[in-house]
Amino acid sequence: MNTQQTNDQTLATNILNLEKGVCDLYMHGAIESATDNVRGVFSSGLSESLNMQKNIYETMSSAGMYQMCSAPQQKIDSVRQKFSS
Repeated sequence: MNTQQTNDQTLATNILNLEKGVCDLYMHGAIESATDNVRGVFSSGLSESLNMQKNIYETMSSAGMYQMCSAPQQKIDSVRQKFSS
């Protein structure tokens, strides 16, 4: 990776992490809301932020900046069993 690609990836990662933080704040705002109006504002903001987060992730993924690795099936089965009990 060249320097420009590294800088772009660092910037994109920082933006993605900030957007995840915004989603977290909106979610907690909605959970703690005392009225339907306030909950609606936070819920709307959360929905918009989740869409932004998805777009940022998809852009990074298509540019090879965010790569997922597969979990071994045994690990998936173990976690599934743990939470289904």
